[in-house]
Amino acid sequence: MVRAAVLPAVGAPLEIAEIDLPDPGPGQVRVRLAAAGVCHSDLSLSNGAMRVPVPAVLGHEGAGTVLAVGEGVTGVRPGAEVVLNWAPSCGGCHACSLGEVWLCANALNGAADVYARTATGTDLHPGLNVAAFAEETVVPASCVLPLPEGIPLTDAALLGCAVLTGYGAVHHAARVREGETVAVYGVGGVGLAALQAAWIAGASRIVAVDVSPAKEELARAAGATDYVIASETTAREIRALTGKQGVDVAVECVGRASTIRTAWDSTRRGGRTTVVGIGGKDQQITFNALEIFHWGRTLSGCVYGNADPAEDLPVLAGHVRAGRLDLGALVTERIALEGIPAAFENMLAGKGGRALVVF
Repeated sequence: MVRAAVLPAVGAPLEIAEIDLPDPGPGQVRVRLAAAGVCHSDLSLSNGAMRVPVPAVLGHEGAGTVLAVGEGVTGVRPGAEVVLNWAPSCGGCHACSLGEVWLCANALNGAADVYARTATGTDLHPGLNVAAFAEETVVPASCVLPLPEGIPLTDAALLGCAVLTGYGAVHHAARVREGETVAVYGVGGVGLAALQAAWIAGASRIVAVDVSPAKEELARAAGATDYVIASETTAREIRALTGKQGVDVAVECVGRASTIRTAWDSTRRGGRTTVVGIGGKDQQITFNALEIFHWGRTLSGCVYGNADPAEDLPVLAGHVRAGRLDLGALVTERIALEGIPAAFENMLAGKGGRALVVF
């Protein structure tokens, strides 16, 4: 029995309870969590904006130590430190055959599995495959990646989603080049990672945009050269900062129609807007045909930073060891399992960066 934050039903409050976690079966790994990040996707799953089988244990951004492995597992051994990979690629679908593993059609199949039970025998699903809001979890071996040496295990949890997503959005999706100007919309965990990634890429000007004045210090510490409070004049302010041209690249980490539209409007003619934020079906964006032709801008989606975790994790670790990437700077609160509901409320209110559950 281990303690976990259980979502009993969509829209219901999380319950901290003991769950019956079985030993790992063939091809599975049991992991003791060191830490788990609280991501906006977890909030979206809990309130029904994104679908998840329930009851479930959420949490998809985590790192820990392997306790045991099931039959046939050879890639990791007990005692190994690992990062959880919530979207493992199958290697056989059309997207995987194209090398676009972040679009794998089968990556989330495991979320429908029963992986544990409540103390009363009710089946539990593993949220986005890995159920990181628990002291321990059992996952397929494909859902763990060896943690490169020299990375603190607790902070390494952030590599599982926020950093892969923010870094990938800048380097893989938007392909920011040295000397370009960048605007990042939304200074949460992913946005802070995107700001650091833009600095690593050598962006000449990095504008952070958020509704909260309190996040300016966080943003500047992550590499922002300018900070703009989101308003109806945001696009105009950004153009004024860039010689009336607009930025080369805008990275939208909010997932709101109005923010996506503003990000588009703040880029130069021929600029690029990458949408990372996950919005609802009700968020409709309108463009007219003439402006699409005239501005020549590109608008693109971005899934999991268009990243290949197995390839990108060692690269990110290299940046951490070299001091270019500061994982701790993304964390504004370290909490226990009981603190997750309050972390959800802070996200809704636009407060802070990443909350990290520390076990």
